[in-house]
Amino acid sequence: MLQEKFLALGKVKNCMRELTAYGNARKTEIGAENVFDFSLGSPSAPVPKVVTQAMIDSLSLDTLHDRIPEEGLPSFRQAIAEELRCRYAMNVHADYIYIISGAAGGLAVCAKALLLPGEEVILFAPYFTEYPVFLEGANGVPVIVGPDEDFQPDLEAFRKAITEKTKFVLVNTPNNPSGVILSEHSLKEISAILQDAQVRFGHPIYLVSDEPYRELVYDCDRIPCVMNAYENTILCYSFSKSLSIPGERIGYLAVNTAMPDRDEVFTAIKGAALSLGYLGAPSIMQYTLTRCVGMTSDIAIYKRNRDMLYHSLTSLGFQCVKPEGAFYLFMKAPIPDAKEFSESAKKYELLLVPSDDFGISGYMRLAYCVPTETIERALPAFEKLAEEYGLR
Repeated sequence: MLQEKFLALGKVKNCMRELTAYGNARKTEIGAENVFDFSLGSPSAPVPKVVTQAMIDSLSLDTLHDRIPEEGLPSFRQAIAEELRCRYAMNVHADYIYIISGAAGGLAVCAKALLLPGEEVILFAPYFTEYPVFLEGANGVPVIVGPDEDFQPDLEAFRKAITEKTKFVLVNTPNNPSGVILSEHSLKEISAILQDAQVRFGHPIYLVSDEPYRELVYDCDRIPCVMNAYENTILCYSFSKSLSIPGERIGYLAVNTAMPDRDEVFTAIKGAALSLGYLGAPSIMQYTLTRCVGMTSDIAIYKRNRDMLYHSLTSLGFQCVKPEGAFYLFMKAPIPDAKEFSESAKKYELLLVPSDDFGISGYMRLAYCVPTETIERALPAFEKLAEEYGLR
């Protein structure tokens, strides 16, 4: 017999990957230049040359293939801590940074370390499609709180959603799929609500901040710092998006040094990682990225794509949430059924992800981390789609 829970989770369909597979088949049939695939958030900006050179240089290290501490290469952890302190004024120490195989691995470890069976985790919709899988895999219970009209968390609904069973709150800023950045006001209010709830229920409530798009911001210098707003914060990060290296699966967890039970939490993270088989991230990437912490790919490409796509779609009559960061645009479907609209878009070879699996209905996610030429060639197809639904 197999564990029924994991058998069921393994059967969960991923709308993004299904659409990508459909797109790949269509590209084979009619040519890649004729398919406008906005389904998968895979970075298109070139990997910085310094990353490539650092990887080449790492190959000559005598110690490259030696076993390294399970929590990560000390020099890498130190470089990360210094970057977070200097650039974001975060209260972080290298001793509380755990190197992990990607943000997804980090979130799974976090859930395993923090959750007792039946405890609740609050998710702010829209949220990344696989969050519930990470939580359910650790016997947690997702509790969904919707957005307000500006796609910030509905704070009153959040206040009501917290119960004695609430163990942590998961935020994602800039957000996938909306591109919205958690505002200073929202962050301040979330912190105050959590502080009050901790006193009321007599136990810690943690705030886990998933920030793989932290550097991808376009209209401001940086995002508001979640860790500085709330002491019981754990930061989850991946280098996949900032350096265009999603295939390397490398990231980290950072526990706030101001957290009262930081030693116990970090030890639980180590134990959870061990139980899940995360016995250390690849050494070549740790040696490589020690030299590259704080660097990014050319994110100006994404800003140019955002501006072109947003202004073009709104001029055609589509309603869109203007993304402040990441590389996704959230477009309101002109009919209630987003999946039906996604199917209609396929007639024009437009691959748009319906929002249902993101915890909200009636929207489409467009990943604009594509070559700019793809957007330019897609505009006539969007025009035909707008005409079909009477938006022009």
